[in-house]
Amino acid sequence: MRILLAEDDRIIADGLCRSLRQGGYAIDCAYNGIDADTALLTNSYDLLILDIGLPKLSGLDVLRRLRGRKANTPVLILTALDGIDDRVKGLDLGADDYMAKPFELAELEARVRALSRRSSGTARLIECGPLTFDQTDRCALVHGELLDLSARELGLLEILLLRAKRLVSKDHLVDHLCGWGEEVSHNAIEVYIHRLRKKLESTGVNIITVRGLGYYLEKPADESKH
Repeated sequence: MRILLAEDDRIIADGLCRSLRQGGYAIDCAYNGIDADTALLTNSYDLLILDIGLPKLSGLDVLRRLRGRKANTPVLILTALDGIDDRVKGLDLGADDYMAKPFELAELEARVRALSRRSSGTARLIECGPLTFDQTDRCALVHGELLDLSARELGLLEILLLRAKRLVSKDHLVDHLCGWGEEVSHNAIEVYIHRLRKKLESTGVNIITVRGLGYYLEKPADESKH
């Protein structure tokens, strides 16, 4: 899942970026409204975390432009302005959720997870044979036992599960796994796929490679018959 964080307070931005990256999300950060609007024009994001009080272009103007382009990217607004009028403006412009500063990091992370589930149309738990992916706790389980996966492997598995039975290109994986400044090549994606495939061997869930095109998840044989 790739997130754009538009926040001009660099201390808050750095803390949020570190926390969300540890959860397996790819994060890009813009420190003003112009950069945020440019990023939204040139990249595809699964979520926008947007501060209203951005310099150069306000967060509300960024949101107005985003919705004016008919983009349906989920938006979580952050602001120090917690008056009802400000909340109404943001929601009327198309924001999906709203948090006033100061906020608890755990609550923000929970809202990020809720918005990601809502936008993808999935439940909290995604099941595939004996494999269960918990989008709330950001973990994978096999027959109830925790599967030891790195943050990047968790992100990769989530993308493949959300697009089960559909082909996922390497470019798509790079776009949704990596933020700005993270150099991840197609060869690195192959390495991650290899590692994840080995860890999934006991589940019967297989990652199929379509040479030159990408990957897709194949469910266990007995389940695919239903």
